[in-house]
Amino acid sequence: MSSWFRRYLLPGFVFQSIIIAGGYGTGRELVEFFLRFGPLGGLLGMLLPSAIMVSLTSMASFEFVRVFQTYDYRSFFQRLLGRAWFVYEIGFLCAVLLILAVIGSAAGTFLLETFGLPYAVGVIGLLAAIGFLVFKGTGTIERFFSGWSFLLYGVYLVFFAWSLARFGDGIGAALAAGEVRGGWALSGFRYGVLQLSLVPAMLFATRHIRRRREALWAGALTGPIAMIPGILFLVAMAGQYPDILQRPVPANHLLELLGSRGFQIAFQVVLFGTLIESGTGLIHAFNERIEGVFAARRARMPDAVRPAVAVVLLILASALSRFGIIDLIATGFGALSWVFLFIFVLPLLTIGMYKLHRAGARGARRIRVERT
Repeated sequence: MSSWFRRYLLPGFVFQSIIIAGGYGTGRELVEFFLRFGPLGGLLGMLLPSAIMVSLTSMASFEFVRVFQTYDYRSFFQRLLGRAWFVYEIGFLCAVLLILAVIGSAAGTFLLETFGLPYAVGVIGLLAAIGFLVFKGTGTIERFFSGWSFLLYGVYLVFFAWSLARFGDGIGAALAAGEVRGGWALSGFRYGVLQLSLVPAMLFATRHIRRRREALWAGALTGPIAMIPGILFLVAMAGQYPDILQRPVPANHLLELLGSRGFQIAFQVVLFGTLIESGTGLIHAFNERIEGVFAARRARMPDAVRPAVAVVLLILASALSRFGIIDLIATGFGALSWVFLFIFVLPLLTIGMYKLHRAGARGARRIRVERT
């Protein structure tokens, strides 16, 4: 990968890779946070509070990491919250288990509905793929994330164009109706906060950033990179509104309506890869935090720890998956959005910005002293 790509685009693609399975991979998340407020209300929610929040908070996060060299979430929150850093870890572990439960449920459902394979095959295959990537480490994960993201964009563009060609009249009518139900802005805000809760999970991808300009541009581009596939998906779903609101996995419903078995398989394969991406990113972030503890003790983390952590977390998450994807997203995601607002977003935009200002002032004074 080129140096320019690593500095400006890689953080956005890694973030998009981590959030997609729990953000809009199945389409159920878009129904819960956006489409139920009407097609136009949902689109406004994604474009305004969600995308803008992701960009602004990512800009602040990447600059904070660059200045204080905090490339794992433990060191990041130790610098941001001091002794209260562990509060984020509690919330993060809850989010990891919840998202992994959604991922596991979706993986089993996808392979069952698409190929007729047993539900357990999807879960076991997901476990094996995540364990392999986690074992290989940061370099392999970055390459897989960036490459698969380009493939994902291609498939989503085909999916959007095909849906527009087949259901264009319905999509146009749904958006032209202008239905905007109350609560769309708050729901979009909550969705943005929920996705931002995973920014600390991708900080390893910001190691290539060296200047403030790079941090700010990378953060600004993170919002569009992460949200564009979801926006395309939401528009495609609008043509089936309101019937699609009752579908557990709206992506499968749309693929069946398109009527192409070949494209359905291709889409599901790519989507299964995104489930692997999200699970890998979350578990890798937790492993990076563990490795930070070993490094602080001047010890090397054993290679076997990485896949072992993946196995334990996925087994725990499988117990949650029995509640079903609809209840997991509606109840679990909704509650977590408020938790992360108070333990991450607000502290970063207040305490974090103050600490950045103080660090900048100290740097300016040091430069003046050196010049004199």
